[in-house]
Amino acid sequence: MTTPAETPFALVDRAKVERNVTRLGEHLRSLGVAQRPHVKTSKALEPTRMVHGGIGPITVSTLAEAEFFADAGYTDILYAVGIAPGKLDRVARLRARGVDLTILLDTVAQAEAVIAFVAEHGEGLPALIEIDSDGRRAGVEPEDPRLLEIARVLADGGAQLRGVMTHAGGSYFAYTPEALRAVAEQERAAAVRAATRLREGGHPAPVVSVGSTPTAHAASDLTGVTEVRAGVYVFFDLVMAGVGVCTLEDIALSVVATVIGRGPGDASLLTDAGWTATSNDRGTSVQAVDQYLGVVTTEAGEVIEDLVMVGASQEHGVLAVRPGAKRRLPDLPVGTRVRILPIHACATASQHDHFEVMAREGEPVTERWERAGGW
Repeated sequence: MTTPAETPFALVDRAKVERNVTRLGEHLRSLGVAQRPHVKTSKALEPTRMVHGGIGPITVSTLAEAEFFADAGYTDILYAVGIAPGKLDRVARLRARGVDLTILLDTVAQAEAVIAFVAEHGEGLPALIEIDSDGRRAGVEPEDPRLLEIARVLADGGAQLRGVMTHAGGSYFAYTPEALRAVAEQERAAAVRAATRLREGGHPAPVVSVGSTPTAHAASDLTGVTEVRAGVYVFFDLVMAGVGVCTLEDIALSVVATVIGRGPGDASLLTDAGWTATSNDRGTSVQAVDQYLGVVTTEAGEVIEDLVMVGASQEHGVLAVRPGAKRRLPDLPVGTRVRILPIHACATASQHDHFEVMAREGEPVTERWERAGGW
């Protein structure tokens, strides 16, 4: 297989993926906790298999991902987005195929919809209750009376309560090792406390699931936790580099683009990779170093100092010298290939239906990894 003749395309360095997977795997094994990797970043079989050395438990963010991985033989799947009642039929169809698919909820209304479905179809759906560990997105706080109310509704209706799950979204805004460790402990403590309250109330909670890439790497104590669900670490990205859990050299995903001209006043370069290839994610805008829409490297992967992707329309990317930097725009003639390191790997990867994969930097493309798509 040769490097694609046309750009843009998503390029993955397999050696970096393997290194990233090994790093976290060794850390979590040292803490005595299992992995249930979140596949929402890659949505591809090959990097997911690296985690367990084959097929193992996974986390998905869409039912399309669940179906894609089920087709490949995965049978232990957590659907880690609060369940919409209209999706329960699809959940049941997956379970009828022999997939142990667990759903997530954090409201009494969702619990009532689940038990109504159970009553109608005789399907004892397994569920986790989502816990809010930091006020960033969703979930029930550990001390909220609704935690036990949701558990009671599920138990009375014949659903299977399996435990709790939380995600420390606040970890994306912690920028020192000390702050990251504190968020990791806050995440752990919230999940364990919620599970303890359930057990004290007479409800089962065998699963205590936590996970974000920053907290997975920062945690030094996971007592009481049964599994970790990190996902973006397989590729890493500029947000994770800004948080401090990786370096630019660890980022395994990039978008290859071609220079197609210059912008007004010769102050910028134009490429053929707009937001449909890279996304418009601005996740580093709140960090100490704003990387705009991506850091630019040569085709060989060498960072071009202070050259960033500052703008994008649908099919045009705009590259310019970082504002405030005292550098000239590099001379990159039309036809020159560059690579854009992603701000948020999940968002960038979602713009592509497959990855072109090289064994390691400097080697030709030798693999193609297909991705799940849709919802």
